[in-house]
Amino acid sequence: MMRILVTGGAGFIGSNLVHHLLGEASSGTETPVERVVTLDKFTYAGSRMNLADLESDPRHVLVEGDICDTELVGRLLREHEIDAIMHLAAESHVDRSIDNPEEFIMTNFVGTYRLLEAFRVYLLEHGGENRVFLHVSTDEVFGSLGADDPPFCETTRYAPNSPYSATKAGSDHLVRAYHHTYGLPVVTTHCSNNYGPYQFPEKLLPLMIGKVLKGEPLPIYGDGSQIRDWLYVEDHCRGLVSAMRHGKRGECYVIGGKCEMRNIDVVRELVEAVRERVPGIRPADELIIHVQDRPGHDLRYAIDPSRIETELGWAPRENFPSGLRRTVEWYLANDEWVRHIEEGPYHGERLGRLAQGDK
Repeated sequence: MMRILVTGGAGFIGSNLVHHLLGEASSGTETPVERVVTLDKFTYAGSRMNLADLESDPRHVLVEGDICDTELVGRLLREHEIDAIMHLAAESHVDRSIDNPEEFIMTNFVGTYRLLEAFRVYLLEHGGENRVFLHVSTDEVFGSLGADDPPFCETTRYAPNSPYSATKAGSDHLVRAYHHTYGLPVVTTHCSNNYGPYQFPEKLLPLMIGKVLKGEPLPIYGDGSQIRDWLYVEDHCRGLVSAMRHGKRGECYVIGGKCEMRNIDVVRELVEAVRERVPGIRPADELIIHVQDRPGHDLRYAIDPSRIETELGWAPRENFPSGLRRTVEWYLANDEWVRHIEEGPYHGERLGRLAQGDK
């Protein structure tokens, strides 16, 4: 009966993971989850609404706090006798990292260090047998691929190109060092672009869904030729659980949807998916506008998930059309959640403009 601490569990991927863990526990699968402790700072991207349906679930404990608070983390580890940390807490939006790198350094790098240190002390006191620290990273630490380059894999060299990816790369190196220096039982994963329910609307798909429904212009960076590998969030969660339970300690696994698409094509398919469900929506060609590209925008990301498929038996279940359909239907069915988010500080405006000289 596992007891798991999920950091950043009120955010997009985190809340989907918490639901997956508790749903999996109810389904009678291997190693049932006895308790999930969610630790979240509740910045702009985390919302209590993401976990509202779990308020009466005695297996779930929600704690507001900062991963940089070593005392708090240590107390949660001891109080709940945690078996695994699934570390998802991160500042993750590239445009925001351009505007304010310091927040990314503190959360992504310093926060990861303090979690590792708290876990190290906890293991010294309580033993490390069958315990694990799962560190959730990103494919962006590997930099940008050319059109004909092979996809990223576990041995791809690091080449981060934004303050966001640099801080994630730094945290990856800390995790590796804590394994090799202190013997900490760690596993690292690198995922491609996630999409699905509960995603904050500064990200491409929810941002565009909202704008399509309002008939607003759809801003595309540059010519929209940037290529991303799209991974439905539920598939990602299954991969994380597999890596936590069965991943080789000290190793890393890349998790991707095997679905490379240009941004412009993603937006076109999204508009059509909304048009199929909502009458009166204008076609993509009448909504898409092209805006100045993001500074240092990586051309292409792609992932080869052969290792996690071969060693752990994981594979994506959703292709892009099926995952997009589920995503659009969720946003259309959750008006209250969308309205709540829209009442916050972010209203669909462009971020990351300081590098272009805007003040």
